[in-house]
Amino acid sequence: MKAAIRKVYGPPTAIRIEELEKPVPEDDQLLIKVHATTVNRTDCANLTAKPFIMRFVLGFFKPRKAILGTDFSGTVEAVGKSIHSFAIRDRVFGFTDLGLESQAEYLVITPKGNVLRIPDKCDFKQAAASMEGAHYAYSFIHKVSMKSGQNVLINGATGAIGSALLQFSKQFDVRITATCNTRNCNLVKSLGADKVIDYSKEDFTKDTEKYDFVFDAVGKSTFGKCKPILKEKGVYISSELGPYSQNLLLALITPLGSKRKVIFPVPFSIKKTLPYIKDLLEKELFQPVIDHEYSLEEIAKAYEYAMTGEKTGNVIITITD
Repeated sequence: MKAAIRKVYGPPTAIRIEELEKPVPEDDQLLIKVHATTVNRTDCANLTAKPFIMRFVLGFFKPRKAILGTDFSGTVEAVGKSIHSFAIRDRVFGFTDLGLESQAEYLVITPKGNVLRIPDKCDFKQAAASMEGAHYAYSFIHKVSMKSGQNVLINGATGAIGSALLQFSKQFDVRITATCNTRNCNLVKSLGADKVIDYSKEDFTKDTEKYDFVFDAVGKSTFGKCKPILKEKGVYISSELGPYSQNLLLALITPLGSKRKVIFPVPFSIKKTLPYIKDLLEKELFQPVIDHEYSLEEIAKAYEYAMTGEKTGNVIITITD
């Protein structure tokens, strides 16, 4: 089988497409024929081992897993004899942030809440695009108590996290202001934003409105900059540690006061996030956004594009049509 591998941490040029032996599932594993996967922010961190802390979980000097990929959609080709919850030809999708070696024609996986059946109305590309960003978006909205009528601002509403976060937040009947660039204003409105701020023309931190929550889905702002637009007991959450890794410290000290605070969105277990995502897909309340599509042979280009920080939604790798 063909697979995208890297044997050392580095840039997209470190990736090679190689021919490997097709994996054989053990008794507690499924063999999946991969149809689609994404190149996402987690993949980029796994490729480069940046931030440095990634080395402590992926392998300090070199990656333990050579094949890249954290999410997938595909069909079950073989079922281990101890598995009774899946059958051959089931359409499935899954995610694990530490890597599933899914940027390949086949993978083996032990079902532990990390793989679910794809909803009937969802195709393989949509299924793959609904995993990584939506998993992290779930953490934003479930770290706080959103109530009907509250005011929410989402910075970076067109990324994989931001576009999912916008749609998830809409389920709480809140008023949403979203930032994006000029070309994505109509997209953001179609996803449910009540107000759009074009960040190429104005600074959202100078907005005259006050917000109960500021969700920085791209990590390009700070609590200090957003403080003026937060209500007295408003909450700031960022997808990143911050320029000086200050968000972890702020998450510890700001709740000690009685006013504005920072919450760090430590991800929930996929056993919670993936069923939630699947439920919204089934109800057609979540439509993952897809930007560029690449073949497996073009995967280095896909990583290069994803690492520009300019992608809209998800970058898809089509493995099998």
